[in-house]
Amino acid sequence: MSTVLVVAARDDWPTDRVVKALKDGGARVFRMDTAEFPQELTLAGRIDARRGWSGDLASAFRTVDLAEITAVYYRTPNPFSLPAAMSGPERRFAAAQARSGLGGIIAALDCRWLSHPAAMSRAEYKPIQLATAHDCGLPIPPTLITNSPEAVRAFVSEASGSVICKPVASPVLIEDDQLKTVYTRSLVDADLEDLHGLDTTAHLFQAWVDKAHEVRLTVVGERLLAAEVHAGSERALIDWRSDYASLTYRTAEVPDGIAEGVRRYMDRLQLRFAAMDFVVGPDGAWTFLEANPCGQWDWIEHATGLPITQAIADELQGVPA
Repeated sequence: MSTVLVVAARDDWPTDRVVKALKDGGARVFRMDTAEFPQELTLAGRIDARRGWSGDLASAFRTVDLAEITAVYYRTPNPFSLPAAMSGPERRFAAAQARSGLGGIIAALDCRWLSHPAAMSRAEYKPIQLATAHDCGLPIPPTLITNSPEAVRAFVSEASGSVICKPVASPVLIEDDQLKTVYTRSLVDADLEDLHGLDTTAHLFQAWVDKAHEVRLTVVGERLLAAEVHAGSERALIDWRSDYASLTYRTAEVPDGIAEGVRRYMDRLQLRFAAMDFVVGPDGAWTFLEANPCGQWDWIEHATGLPITQAIADELQGVPA
């Protein structure tokens, strides 16, 4: 019997929706979190000259034959949970073995992926995103990544308008046991006079793109599910994540040229899912900002009715777009 393997955090409720849609469509599902290995999940995989990887993944309640897995939905599982009695070096060693053993066998499965973790890992780098978008014909804003104050001042002096600064990687950090987010901000003259601390790490600077609104484009296989995001405050105009309460949404159509570029982008990076962000200017022109290979989508489905959950389930089951 064919099975869809779902690898995700146990408490990820958008994944719950995908699992329900898969089961409603008649699919057999085996869901696991890598945090369950090795204490709650057992692996017994083998390969020989006659066949590829086979054997079992088993929890206390369910078992799946590796040879029966026809698709994998991979979405930010938790770290391995190792025995507390292990020393620090032992834990690091055991985690590396688990990653190469369990992670390696799952990554070796020859099946439909949404998306393969190796492809997702590479696609998370913003420099790769911007270079790929440019090569695929998607307009991008002039961008500088640097730890040099002199380079920032030169970039700003060459820009025809405002310049913004934002994180190169995840904008989220934990400090004093609190979750904090670093939002996009516009540079002002005072910033250029005091760039103290810039040399401590990489920073991303971009030319500001005038916007009528933004678009969150959720790509699932060949399906392009677009939603306009309209800012209702000055904060949200610069970074809509900073003021969700002010946002309004409506579904949108993707221009043909952008759709072609997006599909080239997905093929180039071997992705079957991405949450893409675009700026749409007053003239209607689309500009690519970034593409998260494991981006959030549940809230945009709730706000617009776009059938993202069903699109994911269909892609995993090979249902044509």
